[in-house]
Amino acid sequence: MTDTDIEITADLVRDLLREQHPDLADLGIREVAGGWGNQMWRLGDELAVRMQRMDPTPELQLNERRWLPVLAPRLPLPVPTPVRSGEPSARFPKHWTVMTWVPGDPLDCSSISRGDHAADALADFLRALHAEAPADAPVSGDRGGHPKECTAGFDRFFHAVVPDDLADDVRAVWDDAVAAPGYEGPPLWVHGDLHPANVVVSDGTLAGVIDFGDISAGDPAWDLAAAWVVLPAGAASRFFDAYGRADAGTIRRARGLAAMKSLFLMLMGRNGDLGLPGGKPAWGPAGRAALDRVLRG
Repeated sequence: MTDTDIEITADLVRDLLREQHPDLADLGIREVAGGWGNQMWRLGDELAVRMQRMDPTPELQLNERRWLPVLAPRLPLPVPTPVRSGEPSARFPKHWTVMTWVPGDPLDCSSISRGDHAADALADFLRALHAEAPADAPVSGDRGGHPKECTAGFDRFFHAVVPDDLADDVRAVWDDAVAAPGYEGPPLWVHGDLHPANVVVSDGTLAGVIDFGDISAGDPAWDLAAAWVVLPAGAASRFFDAYGRADAGTIRRARGLAAMKSLFLMLMGRNGDLGLPGGKPAWGPAGRAALDRVLRG
C-alpha cells in the first residue's frame, strides 16, 4: 500500500498506461518481487514500470529521469534508462517511470562464482561512473559524506544487530574509518546504494547495476564499499588494484562504510524474519556474509 492507501496492482499499472502511454498498454505486466521506495513491474520483455511507493517525495525518481540518460552511455554495464514518464493523476497521485529492463538475477537471490571477473567488471563500472559531477548534480543528505557524519546511523544498526563476538572488531573498523582523512577531490558521481539487491548477476558474474534513486555527487568511498558488500570473499584486493584510484584513506573510509551497510542489511533481514513492514529476509544472510568479508580485510 502507498501512503495514500492505493494498492498498486497489475490492473492499476495497465490503466495508467492506457491513460498516458496507450501504445504500451497491451504489453504483458507482471510484478517483480522486492523493492522498497519503488515497486517494479515487468512490462513486456524489455521494459519495466517503476512505481513510487515508500519514497516520500518524487525527487529520487526525478533524479533518475534527469541523469541516467546522461550517465548510461558511458557506463560499461547495463543500467536502467527511462523511456517514458508517468505523471501523478487522480488514479495514482505519485510519479512512475517506464524504464529499460536489466536482465539478470539480483545478487541477494543469486551468487557470484566468477569473482575475478566480477571484480574487474565492478572496477571498470565505477571508474566510468566516478567522473566529476556538474554543479547542478543532486547532493544527498545522508550519503556521500565522511563516515563521521553517519555515526548515529552506524550506532543504531550496531546496537540492533551486531553479534556480541564481533562487536569489538566491527567497532574498530568503524572507528578507523571515522579517523581516516576526508575526501579532498571534486565531488564525483556516486551510485550511493550499491548492495546485493541493486546489482544483477548472470553467468556467475556482475551483469548490471540498478536502482539509481540515490545518484548524487560525493565521496567515491560510498561506492567502493561494494568491494566487500557486493563482491565475494577474496575479491576486494583485485578490485582495488583494477580500480586504481583509491588511496589508503579512501579505502579506510570505504571499509567502514561497508561495515555500516552490512549491519543495515542484517537489520533489514531481521525485520523480514519478524514479518515487519519493509523487511527483507534475504538481506540478512547477505549482510552477515558481507560483514565477515569486511572483518577479513
